Amino acid sequence: MIRQFGFSEFLSILSGVQSTLVLSLIAFVGVGIVGLIVALSRTSESAVLRRFAGTYIDFFQGTPLLMQLFLVFYGLPVFGFKVNPWTAVTVGLTFHASAFLGEIWRGGIQAVPKGQSEAARALGLGYVDRTTSVILPQAIRLSVAPTVGFLVQLIKGTSLAAIVGFVELSRSAQIIASTTYKPLIAYGFAAIVYFIICFPLSRVSARLERRFAVKT
Repeated sequence: MIRQFGFSEFLSILSGVQSTLVLSLIAFVGVGIVGLIVALSRTSESAVLRRFAGTYIDFFQGTPLLMQLFLVFYGLPVFGFKVNPWTAVTVGLTFHASAFLGEIWRGGIQAVPKGQSEAARALGLGYVDRTTSVILPQAIRLSVAPTVGFLVQLIKGTSLAAIVGFVELSRSAQIIASTTYKPLIAYGFAAIVYFIICFPLSRVSARLERRFAVKT
């Protein structure tokens, strides 16, 4: 039986927004942790760490997120790990997105004038103290605008979670489209909701970029 597209269908699609936002937040925390490790490895004095981070970035930037989600969801159970859609999508997004965020933060670290690091070294500060007290505070300031912009891409990337059965905004729209046979309305409404979520973040990112550009 074909359902009529009414107010309850709009609410059903909106019910996926919470999962989208929660997934984005959890993934962003994981991406931030792994991305920082990648960025520090890329700028490390150790050639081994730099090569490892470079290989990591090349792999996850060079393969589609869709394939990576499949590999996590179907691959980890082969090694005895039980994976539910939440875990699979979180892990997949974290590894994929950290390769991009790590490069953003690497750029921020390398944008800090070398004289800052040299002055800290002259004061007798070790690598950890130089990094945490001198380099990272300046790099974070330089990277905050592109990081906010990256969050927009992460939110949109959660739409691929539907392929492993995770019910978020796009999956909710897909379910409603298949039961009402009104795909244009269902997906169009979902697109509007994505726009409402992402557009303010895009504007914030642009404003921060202009603000820090003036200060620098």
